[in-house]
Amino acid sequence: MDQVYRVLFNLGDKRYEVYVKEVTQSSLFGFIELADFVFDNHAQLLVDPSEEKLKSEFSKVQRTFVPMHSILRIDAVEKAGPAKIQEHGSVTPFPGPIYTPSQS
Repeated sequence: MDQVYRVLFNLGDKRYEVYVKEVTQSSLFGFIELADFVFDNHAQLLVDPSEEKLKSEFSKVQRTFVPMHSILRIDAVEKAGPAKIQEHGSVTPFPGPIYTPSQS
């Protein structure tokens, strides 16, 4: 069974929740690489518009690079759930430093 990861990250005024099979530290400094997106393909009567929006946004994407400071959480999960985009207001926090310099 392939490992599936749930990744939560902020971009602009949106919070993304996506499921991927591959999460790695990118060779681009300060980025996390997400690949092999998994979408819930259950035949349902109700269609979730946010999941459909994510499917179309990432349909031809092989890999995406998300800034490290935008990642909120990465969980290893047993199976993929519904991917979603949530609006969370117009205030975006200023990104913190990637490292903390030593106090000498």
